Amino acid sequence: MHLGLPVFDTVAEAKAATQCDASVVYVPPAGAADAICEAIQAEIPLIIAITEGIPVADMVKVKRDLCGSKSRLIGPNCPGVMTAGECKIGIMPGNIFMPGKVGIVSRSGTLTYEAVQAMTDAGIGQSTCVGIGGDPIIGSTFLEVLQLFAADPETEAIVLIGEIGGAAEEEAAAWAATNLANVPKAAFIAGRTAPEGKRMGHAGAIISGGAGTAASKVAALEAAGFRVAGSPTELPQLLRDAGYRG
Repeated sequence: MHLGLPVFDTVAEAKAATQCDASVVYVPPAGAADAICEAIQAEIPLIIAITEGIPVADMVKVKRDLCGSKSRLIGPNCPGVMTAGECKIGIMPGNIFMPGKVGIVSRSGTLTYEAVQAMTDAGIGQSTCVGIGGDPIIGSTFLEVLQLFAADPETEAIVLIGEIGGAAEEEAAAWAATNLANVPKAAFIAGRTAPEGKRMGHAGAIISGGAGTAASKVAALEAAGFRVAGSPTELPQLLRDAGYRG
């Protein structure tokens, strides 16, 4: 279908012609890292990689190129970013969102949609929703997105949706304990029944050597003032319990 839009040979040409400030990557896994690096080299401020299954060795190169660059990467293996009522970059179903003041950061796309639908049904709107991705190596972490939410005047409450594997949720909780102490916060951790050494869904969702368990993440989040849900559908009430009145 002809959309009447220009087509460029390189990202650099697109940037020069349009002064674009965002790029979204749907390139298949074998070429996705090169596509991300091309956008980094073109100094695109925001790069969102939807692609799942990019080889870890390729993502190591991407992380190296990101160091000292002018770009922020969201993903890979993520649903993208949604600012309710304003902008969608990625694959989130925009019809379930409602403009509001709750920022959402999540490793899981489908759990995000479930949480958003529950909040919208409860009359709780969202500011920006960021899917950071479930791969072992990603561009932006929970901590970095929480820092962005803390600086955002449109975000007055926060929902974090994590899962087993790694220590990203614990790191974010440690920062939030001091820097988001007075912000209403709720969270959900997936994979509570996963056996050690068994990957559950995402490539990064694996418990190894007793680290990255759901119990350790729940404990860290609760210690930081998050109300932790047993199901994503409980998140709206937990935000209310935490004092959110938006």
